[in-house]
Amino acid sequence: MLLGVIIAVSFAAALGICLPTAGLTWLWLLPLTWLGFVVLGIVLAFLFLLLLASVVDLKKEQKEDSKLYRKTIELYLQSALRPLGWQITTKGMEKLPKEGRFLLVCNHVSLADPVVLLRVFSGKQLAFISKRENQSMFIVGKVMHKMLCQPINRENDKEALKTIVKCIQILREDKASVAVFPEGYIHEDKKLHHFRPGVFKIAKKTEVPIVVCTMKNTKDAISNLLHLKRTDIEFSVLDVITPQQYADLGTTEIAQQVYELMAADLGPDLVAEE
Repeated sequence: MLLGVIIAVSFAAALGICLPTAGLTWLWLLPLTWLGFVVLGIVLAFLFLLLLASVVDLKKEQKEDSKLYRKTIELYLQSALRPLGWQITTKGMEKLPKEGRFLLVCNHVSLADPVVLLRVFSGKQLAFISKRENQSMFIVGKVMHKMLCQPINRENDKEALKTIVKCIQILREDKASVAVFPEGYIHEDKKLHHFRPGVFKIAKKTEVPIVVCTMKNTKDAISNLLHLKRTDIEFSVLDVITPQQYADLGTTEIAQQVYELMAADLGPDLVAEE
C-alpha cells in the first residue's frame, strides 16, 4: 500500500513536471524523473522510521502497545515484502480464535520469522518474547520496545522468569497477544528442536488458547533477499489448544504435545534427531 502510494504520487509529480517540457524531451525525462521521486519517497519513508526510533528510550518501561509504531511497521511490511521477493502463503487461519488474546508458538530458523508473523498477524497485536541482544539492533530493537516485545535472558533462569511474569501481565491486562519461539534458539542445522517448557507457564497462568504454528522456507529468506531471489514461505496454523484441553497438563506435557504437532507438520527432514 505505502509503496503503491509512493509510486502513484511520484508518477503524478513527474508527469506534472515533464509534460510542459518542449518537444518530445518529456518522453525520456518522465521515467527518470519518476524514478527519482520514487527513490526520494522511499528515502523519506526510511527517515520517518529512523526518526520514530530515535526518540525511543529503552530504559523507560513501555506500558502500552503503541498504535503509531505498530501501524507504521504493519504498513511498511505490507508494502515491502512482496516487492522484495517474500511470497507468503497461509493455511489454517480460520482456526484462529475469533476474539480474545492468545499465546502463539512457532518454530524458529531465521531472523525473518518475526517479520513473517507480524505480516501474517497484522492487526492482532503480537508482542514477542525475544532474546535481549535484539534490543541493540538498529531501529528494530527500539520499535520492538514500543510494541511491548519483551527481552529475555536465556542464560539466567531468574531473569527469564521476570519476562514470563511480564508476559502474563500483558495478557491479563488485555494489552496484546504473546508470540514465542519455544526452542529458545536458532539452531545451526535449521531444524526443529525440543522446547523449553517454561514459556507455557504463560498459558497456564492466563488460561488463553495456545495457537500452534509452523513456518517453512524462511531459513534462506535473508540470503535470497541479498541475492535478489524469490522466497516462497509457507505459514500454517496447525491447531488451537484451548484452556480446557490443557487444564490438567503440566508445562512439560504441553510442550511435548505442541512439539509433536509441529514435528508432524514439518516432516522428518526438518526435525532434528535428539
